[in-house]
Amino acid sequence: MWVDLISMAAVGILVACMVFIIRRSLAKRGRTPPRWILPAAIGAGMISYSVWNEYTWFGRITAGLPSGVAVVAQGERSAVWAPWTYLHPVTIRFIALDTRARVESEHQAGLVVTELLLVERWQRTRRVPVAFDCHRASRADLLGDTHLTSTGKLENARWQAMKSDDPMLLAACQNPLPA
Repeated sequence: MWVDLISMAAVGILVACMVFIIRRSLAKRGRTPPRWILPAAIGAGMISYSVWNEYTWFGRITAGLPSGVAVVAQGERSAVWAPWTYLHPVTIRFIALDTRARVESEHQAGLVVTELLLVERWQRTRRVPVAFDCHRASRADLLGDTHLTSTGKLENARWQAMKSDDPMLLAACQNPLPA
C-alpha cells in the first residue's frame, strides 16, 4: 500500500512539473492559463494513476506467475470511495493452484495433494496445502491435525464436495502431471 501511495505522489509531482513548465512557456508567449489548472491537473493525474493501478493489478500480478501456477478463482469488489467500480468491479484477490507442487498418492488412486496460493492486494500471499479426491470431486484443506499417513490415507480430513467442473478441481486433477 505504501508503494501505491508513494507512486501516486510521484505522479502528482511529475504532473506538477509538467504543468509548471507548460504554464511558464505559455506566459512567455503572452498567454496566461488560469491558476486552477495546476491543482486540477495534479488531482486528475493522481486519480488517473490510481484507477489505472487498481484495474491493472490483477493482470500485472498474474502475468508474473510462473508456468505451472493456474488462477482458479477471483474476487472482485466495488467501493463507495471509487464509484467507477460499480460500473466495472475491481479484482482485488485471487486463488491460484500450484501444479508444480502437485503429488499423486501412490496408495490411493485419485488422491492429489498440492498447494493453493491465496493472493490479495496489500496482503501477504498465503499458501494452503490441499488434498483433492479426483474420483469423488471433493477437497480437504491440510490444516491442523489433518495429515497424510505413510499408507497414503488422509486422516482427520474434512472433505468438501465440489462441482465436477470446478476450475480448482480440474487444475488439480489434470493428467499427466505437469512438467
